[in-house]
Amino acid sequence: MTDYLEYLDFLYSALEPLNRRNVALSESTHLVADIGLSSLEVMEFIEKIEDHYDISIPLNILPDVNTIGELALKVGELNP
Repeated sequence: MTDYLEYLDFLYSALEPLNRRNVALSESTHLVADIGLSSLEVMEFIEKIEDHYDISIPLNILPDVNTIGELALKVGELNP
């Protein structure tokens, strides 16, 4: 669970500059619906996560990842 919280902290800090709507970020915050990320911003954000954790996030999982919490879980699965 500690790793999950660390992933959340990283995701929150990485999303701050993109959070132009100034929504309160939580595990249930939707990346597109709440924050309003464009498809390009989503891709750049994913790239930032991949670089930070030195992992590869398969694009085919993205339709199943809507919230910050879901993304943190996926990062945890991909980062042994």
